[in-house]
Amino acid sequence: MQITAKISGIKYTPLLCKKLKTFPLRDIEKVFLKESVFLLAIDNSNLFAISRWVSPKRTRSYPYPRVYDTLSFSGKRVAVIPVIKDEGEDGDRDFIQWDTIPLMSLLQVYVIITYYADASPSSRSKNKITSQKFSIDHIRFELERLTGYQSDALHWNMKQIERVDEVAEKAIRSYRIISEKLGIKMHSFESALRRLEILKKGKKEFMSSSRDLSRKAQERESVTSQPKEKLSEGAKAVITITNYLGGSYYFTVDEAYIDGRNLLLVEGKHTRKSELPKESDIKDGLLKMVLFSNLEEVMVGGREYSPLPILKLTTGSGFNLEKLSLRERKVWERLKEEAEKNSFKIMLNGDFVV
Repeated sequence: MQITAKISGIKYTPLLCKKLKTFPLRDIEKVFLKESVFLLAIDNSNLFAISRWVSPKRTRSYPYPRVYDTLSFSGKRVAVIPVIKDEGEDGDRDFIQWDTIPLMSLLQVYVIITYYADASPSSRSKNKITSQKFSIDHIRFELERLTGYQSDALHWNMKQIERVDEVAEKAIRSYRIISEKLGIKMHSFESALRRLEILKKGKKEFMSSSRDLSRKAQERESVTSQPKEKLSEGAKAVITITNYLGGSYYFTVDEAYIDGRNLLLVEGKHTRKSELPKESDIKDGLLKMVLFSNLEEVMVGGREYSPLPILKLTTGSGFNLEKLSLRERKVWERLKEEAEKNSFKIMLNGDFVV
């Protein structure tokens, strides 16, 4: 099923965001080694909610739960994303995708595109690095620039894209140094430079190249099933969402059904255990609910439908809702409240509970 839709704005009340710890700017280096989402006090009047992305590829490190945890913060929300992550010739190499930028802009999240400046050799593979560390000087510089920035996330993020080739050049230079220092072979710098040339041709070329890759990834995902997705009656569908920012988002929908004039959009999270799926998995699903609950002009085959977002949770045998732990009970009650406030449904083991 091919679905198209539009989004003109986001209205959503998150209730499962975790309480974030606050750290001073002077501790930024230690914080970026240990914390994935936190509050950073830049000075006495500037406090940012920061999510740290391990990889620029969203499906590699699942950063959505961290982004979700910043959504309840009323100040500036920041996603720190590496322009490139190269794990060495025996590992993966990922580049930032254009579609990440308008998505973060839509959620009013300011993006800092940065690079890795140091790493350690992997003990498991000859040509692989691990424990990569961001350039803290670069991040600190961008954060200090952001303190006086008055425009919205869209304008900031477009400026980040305009300068992405500069950051990518620093990233490649840094990986050359890491390779020489550790004696570890990286992926071809020549192919990285060719990719860099695409970035240098500007936003239009960057968008075209990244969207082609994103669309291919979407097509691959639409015919595969992830371990945490247990699908039953429905079939995977692909959905292309556009908005007034000029961004296009390419997502898969775990299950899609047409029921009269309604289009049911199901995001599934599964665990084999006799308990609820992990809270991080639920939050990953909730970021899809943020999008799906704000869709307009939803079309399939030239006909318009009313979207009905559904968060579908499935568990292993022996699950009993009455036997949830106190912590699970709190998560469950807050999740149901969030669904009611934001007009999406929750299905648990085949039954609607909201």
